[in-house]
Amino acid sequence: MHPLFEPVELGSLKLRNAIVMAPMTRNRAVAGDVPSELALRYYGARAAAGLIVTEGTQPSPHGKGYCRTPGMHSPAQITGWRRVTDAVHAAGGCIVLQLMHCGRIASHYNKDALARTVAPSAIRARGRMFTDTAGLVEFDVPEELATAEIADVVAEYTHAARAARQAGFDGVELHAASGYLPMQFLSSGTNLRHDGYGGSVSARLRFVIETVEALTCVLGEARVGMRICPGNPFNDLHDEAPAATYAALLDALSPRKLAYLHVIRSPLPDLDAFALARRHFSGPLIVNDGFDFAAGNAALRTGLAQAVSYARAFIANPDLLARFEHGWPLAAFDRKTLYTAGDAGYNSYRAYEGTAPG
Repeated sequence: MHPLFEPVELGSLKLRNAIVMAPMTRNRAVAGDVPSELALRYYGARAAAGLIVTEGTQPSPHGKGYCRTPGMHSPAQITGWRRVTDAVHAAGGCIVLQLMHCGRIASHYNKDALARTVAPSAIRARGRMFTDTAGLVEFDVPEELATAEIADVVAEYTHAARAARQAGFDGVELHAASGYLPMQFLSSGTNLRHDGYGGSVSARLRFVIETVEALTCVLGEARVGMRICPGNPFNDLHDEAPAATYAALLDALSPRKLAYLHVIRSPLPDLDAFALARRHFSGPLIVNDGFDFAAGNAALRTGLAQAVSYARAFIANPDLLARFEHGWPLAAFDRKTLYTAGDAGYNSYRAYEGTAPG
């Protein structure tokens, strides 16, 4: 059997195979940032994956960045997500909620009227984002969090973890990559604080460590994962020494026995994020970015990781596991409908209808 099709345990998460559906923002939430019937069908159709990690989901109104992204902080959102988890579990799947606080990567056009845009330091990110009401706009200038307010943000994650448990999720993943709030605290270019949450490397780690601890207090260590991408400049991020920063972070987190660490390949040619994670984190690894079926199997055979996540391949191939198993060709997705509202480009892709080659 191919290693990707063998069952694996990530902490308390029991996967029937080692193929993970990676988190992907798809912008299909409806009014109130609620996942709709569309999301139920989307995730349910992909429940053959060993593990589904949902799209990034804001833990509070303040954490929202993009338009039409779902939340996990209201009764309606909990109800909407419960329908999704029920569908995945009914198909024998396992699903965790990715918690994503965008921090300074946000626009007030996408937020509730009273929601704030916050960050470690009041530094506006270079770049623009799409809004439904004003088109492309520059990122907001964030408010620097007061020291006393940081505990409130951690509490937002705590509340969201409790809500995720109520919604039936098997666990949560902390999104600490892609230039969002946790990575903003970690990075020397976006964290210019001089209190206990900035300055030294250990101080820059503090927010992430406290957030992980808060999540594990709710769900237990073995149901909490974290996603990282050391050295990724996406969303105007810069850290003067990413290898050292993430080595220190993983050394601090490794004793906590988390369910997994989800590592994206670093874009820096001189930084092997997978090797760094293997050296400094003793728990299970999920690796991501650039793996096809053969490379994914090789990653497991060599001990690089315990599971491999696929993102773009799942978009147009809800039956991705069957296509891998039978050698059927993969369908291409339409980039024009990645982030648009509605069913087109979301639930419009069909299972393979041809025959196996040869």
